[in-house]
Amino acid sequence: MRRDAWWIELIPVVIVLGGFGIYATVRAFEGHYYEWGPYLSPFYSPLIDPHHHWWPFSPAILILGAPLGFRATCYYYRKAYYRAFFLDPPACAVGEARPHRYRGETAFPFILQNLHRYFLYLALIFLIILWYDAVRAFWFDSASGKYFGVGVGSLVLLANIILLSCYTLSCHSLRHIVGGKVDCFSCVTFGGPRHSAWRSTSFLNEHHMLFAWLSLTSVGLADFYIRLVATGAITDLRLL
Repeated sequence: MRRDAWWIELIPVVIVLGGFGIYATVRAFEGHYYEWGPYLSPFYSPLIDPHHHWWPFSPAILILGAPLGFRATCYYYRKAYYRAFFLDPPACAVGEARPHRYRGETAFPFILQNLHRYFLYLALIFLIILWYDAVRAFWFDSASGKYFGVGVGSLVLLANIILLSCYTLSCHSLRHIVGGKVDCFSCVTFGGPRHSAWRSTSFLNEHHMLFAWLSLTSVGLADFYIRLVATGAITDLRLL
């Protein structure tokens, strides 16, 4: 019944999400150019020694499962790719192309979407690791040891982890765990701190879609920048 150009909003989702999927897959199997100086690509963190012969493939294949699972089962991303790639449904108040028996996410493989909360726990661990990488990116090697410095790559990795933190901490599941299931904060243990945490996650949750796209872009750009520096295509500009 909609007569407006509702399909236009699907185009950027297909381009950005599809393009990121292709790029991340290529980089995951490439297995090279993911480290330069103190910089480490978020696709390859935590760093697995590639010289260990027990895993002959790219170390990113072992790493990307948890972050990919967290994003693939994310409530917002599910809405985005269900509409853009499956056209199920194409948009609000838009009929589907063919009739089918609706079973929601109760049958395989979509029942696996219910693992989102467990992928959140893994994502929080990866968040700590990536914060370590971001701090480490400000410490450069010299003949006399490590010294504090600021390069463009340092700022790229810092901006990336900030956006990833905003995306992860704005997660619907985290908001529910913190206080979404509590009807009376004054009636539970640590009700005051839980209410404050719930309000903070609620504020972030309002912008979850924005953080989803910004963090997706930042993680791709961070990896791309490090690859350019590692291959010698560009030189990392030292600011301090």
